[in-house]
Amino acid sequence: MQAPLRIGTRASPLALWQAEHVRNGILRHHPESTVEIVPLTTSGDQFLDVPLHVVGGKGLFVKEIEDALLDGRVDLAVHSMKDVPAQQPAGLEIAAILVREDVRDAFVSTHYPDPAALPDGALVGSSSLRRRAQLLARFPHLQVNDLRGNVATRLGKLDAGRYDAVILAAAGLKRLGLAERISAFLAMEDSLPAVGQGAIGVEIRQDDAAARAIIAALNDRETSLCVHAERAMNQTLGGDCRLPVAALAQCRTDGSLHLRGLVATADGSRILRAGAAGGNAFDLGQAVAAQLLAQGAAAIIAAITRT
Repeated sequence: MQAPLRIGTRASPLALWQAEHVRNGILRHHPESTVEIVPLTTSGDQFLDVPLHVVGGKGLFVKEIEDALLDGRVDLAVHSMKDVPAQQPAGLEIAAILVREDVRDAFVSTHYPDPAALPDGALVGSSSLRRRAQLLARFPHLQVNDLRGNVATRLGKLDAGRYDAVILAAAGLKRLGLAERISAFLAMEDSLPAVGQGAIGVEIRQDDAAARAIIAALNDRETSLCVHAERAMNQTLGGDCRLPVAALAQCRTDGSLHLRGLVATADGSRILRAGAAGGNAFDLGQAVAAQLLAQGAAAIIAAITRT
């Protein structure tokens, strides 16, 4: 009897949705397989009373799952690509990236249609320094406080009146069937997304040829190229998913990629932007990072990292 294929994932509703999505994809291509989902609790899910950028960033959402992958407790790990640090542990790799969902940030409020309608001093919830910086750059009269927890927890705090609005990833709301909660989508020019936002990645042990073969059909080439360009930019900057760093790569009709990148101070008082086009994802990421570094990105990143 064939051993079951074990998928490691966070235990949040959105993470379980993503793992089930990967499981269904595997079974479409390999109906003879047995695929189990193994929910795991991560450090990022435990320390909810501390801002994410203080306790170690979104990499805390993947560490325990990667540990389980390395020691053989699971065969695959499913992640939101925006949570995966630019540097992966030795022996592991992202072997498939699925078709990307909506990459935009979503504004959610029970009383206001969009950020421009918020009054002076309105309280917005977000766990992301990237979202905070870009929102405050446009609307410095707002307050942005840290908001942790799964999607339902964040919406519950909004509905209880503890916040005037929250900013969430549109992809997560759509995947959970909560698109009707979105009051407005934020334009790319106003809120460039996180590196890898909207993309689901499947991580394997590099020496596991069987796992590589079974997930190969799940990989979407266009999404994979775009996410790798974004991650190359972030890696070259030396940034991680704690920082106000944003990127979005898009495929052009001629087959080339266009990449936009951003680095900001935490308060949004200074925002650096860069962009370039090219055919090689890694080279493109490096080129956009070089533009940002020439504008002073290293000093901004170092100052935030020290706090």
